Amino acid sequence: MAEKFVEIKPEQITDNTFKLIGSDWMLVTAGTLGSYNTMTASWGGFGVLWNKNVCFCVVRPSRYTYGFMEKADTFTLAFFDDNYRKALAFCGSHSGRDVDKAAKTGLTPVESGNGSVYFDEARLVLECRKLYFQDLNPANFIDMGIDKEYYPEKDYHRMYVGEVIRCLQKK
Repeated sequence: MAEKFVEIKPEQITDNTFKLIGSDWMLVTAGTLGSYNTMTASWGGFGVLWNKNVCFCVVRPSRYTYGFMEKADTFTLAFFDDNYRKALAFCGSHSGRDVDKAAKTGLTPVESGNGSVYFDEARLVLECRKLYFQDLNPANFIDMGIDKEYYPEKDYHRMYVGEVIRCLQKK
């Protein structure tokens, strides 16, 4: 673990999670230090499921990160201060197929003790062990406006639920 972080319990997170995910954004990262990808996301959540502290995030199959999420047993969600907004915007608008996002943004990838990748500049990192995945099924939308507004290409997300196995906060 990088010396800049302390491990805390998920219950000790004091951020407003609606703001943290929906407004501040996060980097979803999967893979190993030798081969990983990251993407910016603003959809997801935290909660308790199966008596475990969990996070969920969604990734479209067209995203480069999807293949890494499929192969990895773990993933990270990393949250940053406002001064990294341009870096997160870059990571959300460029594909890791075409560019080394860390090199272009100045973010420093770090390997956790479990082999996951997060970024040294993050202020909060949730390392998660995959527990479950589910492809969003348009037949299950009760509000059909969601399908029309968010899925005109019919490229439905896969949702990943992960148990929070480590929570790191910047000192």
